[in-house]
Amino acid sequence: MQFVTIKHPGYCLFATTPSERFAIGLLDDQQRVHLLEHGGAGWTVLRELQVAEHSHTEVMLRLGAASEPGTADALVRIATAA
Repeated sequence: MQFVTIKHPGYCLFATTPSERFAIGLLDDQQRVHLLEHGGAGWTVLRELQVAEHSHTEVMLRLGAASEPGTADALVRIATAA
């Protein structure tokens, strides 16, 4: 899967999936990564990860090796290798 990087307030890195249904964001503090889902009202945080446990790069590599997930649960499972 490829990602599209966009600017988003509160994040130093923010990348969406091609469909823009999901996103991965590294917060400005660079200590937390958010897995997000886009809905009618904007972005909803599905899971917050600590960089010490799951770096932004690690999450992007895991997701990059897969097809775009069809569900939020699948995104979280792939991103965290759970």
